[in-house]
Amino acid sequence: MTAVFSHGRLRLYLLKLLDDGPKHGYELIRLLEERFLGLYAPSAGTIYPRLQRLEAEGLVTHTAAGGRKVYEITEAGRAELRQRADELSTLESDIGAAVEDLSALAGEIRTEVRGSVRDLKRELREVARQTRQGGWTASTARPATGEGPARPDDSPLLADFDKRLAAFTVEVGALVRARRLSDNQLRTAIRLLDGALEGLRRLLR
Repeated sequence: MTAVFSHGRLRLYLLKLLDDGPKHGYELIRLLEERFLGLYAPSAGTIYPRLQRLEAEGLVTHTAAGGRKVYEITEAGRAELRQRADELSTLESDIGAAVEDLSALAGEIRTEVRGSVRDLKRELREVARQTRQGGWTASTARPATGEGPARPDDSPLLADFDKRLAAFTVEVGALVRARRLSDNQLRTAIRLLDGALEGLRRLLR
């Protein structure tokens, strides 16, 4: 769970969302994900136990509709919102700041990934150019001069690529560790790296 919802603040925000109208659990998850621009989404295991506690406290109630529980705020729940209006306002500000931080982190990682992908494409184009000019051929695995076997991994460009890849790994790792990311921020970083990897797979097909 993102740090902005520590110390019982998530239950307060759930009341706020339900004050806008009845919703089932996955609607609440989707609304939270949208609020965080897709960079954070609580799990069902995070949302439903809190809804159950809110119901046990008489702050929400539920009805069954289409096989799902639809939750609705009670008058007691609205009274709590009114009593905690200042806290809710602070929470909204903290959420806005958290979204900005997550967006900035995602932007930094995307910039690093895009730069590395551009470098990789440039290196691959250069290898392809050298291949067309007869530097080495994939069919014979020998240089155009005929001087013994030449493996693709002997290419200076590929050696340079290996160095750049290692440097990228170190730099991104240092960037992530320096920011002391939360679990959800790390999951976002992992999704960005997975996206870059999928882009490279498509490039190399």
